[in-house]
Amino acid sequence: MGTPSAMSFQDHFSGHAVDYAAHRPKYPLALFRYLSGLTEDRALAWDCATGNGQAAVALAAFFEGVIATDASKEQLEAAESHPRVRYVTAPAEASPLEAHSADLVTVAQALHWFDVDAFHREVARVLRPGGFLAVWCYGLSKIAPEIDRLLEVFHYETVGPYWPLERRHIEERYQSLAFPYESLSAPIFEMSLSWTAEELFAYLRTWSSVKRYMKEKGRDPVDRLEEAVRPLWGGGVHEVRWPLTLKVGRCI
Repeated sequence: MGTPSAMSFQDHFSGHAVDYAAHRPKYPLALFRYLSGLTEDRALAWDCATGNGQAAVALAAFFEGVIATDASKEQLEAAESHPRVRYVTAPAEASPLEAHSADLVTVAQALHWFDVDAFHREVARVLRPGGFLAVWCYGLSKIAPEIDRLLEVFHYETVGPYWPLERRHIEERYQSLAFPYESLSAPIFEMSLSWTAEELFAYLRTWSSVKRYMKEKGRDPVDRLEEAVRPLWGGGVHEVRWPLTLKVGRCI
């Protein structure tokens, strides 16, 4: 598809990088323990499209060093600092890493934004022989049947027309995206948090579709959803779960 440029970067999050960092759910520690156990060498991991840096910081507990890249300077400015994580502004398809230097490459909730073929060429350049690529994504949360139904209507109907086209890859669980590696059978992971209703609504307001809806219509679509959800919430906290779709491959 040619050499990636600044024009190929689709930026849906820089305008609310601080909110994104504050209100996105956290990935389970067990996921990173599993990924780090794939490789005997843990000198360097590359977290690509790191966003708020949460995956990079989690990897730093297991690797001597982590290079975390993102095409958004604003996202990196809001990312969590860590002595073993080095943040670099760079597109997914052209990283600053040396050839055959990384033991593991990770992409959390971002592969669908890439020039996928160009990214895989970059992974082949960066990974050492026998290294691993892990990509994962998550869709709608699970809370309780009545609330889940309201969230489905909100996601697919209220703000459905405002999702970027690439969002379909998450709905398809990345099945239609190229993954030219020796695939492993990975365990099943999910994110799980105890949230108040306010924390749920703050998270929903980080959705790119909600931001686009607000920009085009001049009103917040979450306000109306709040009116319907609050009587069902009943106060206090609820467990909010997001099943992860995880794909892991070995560089041959």
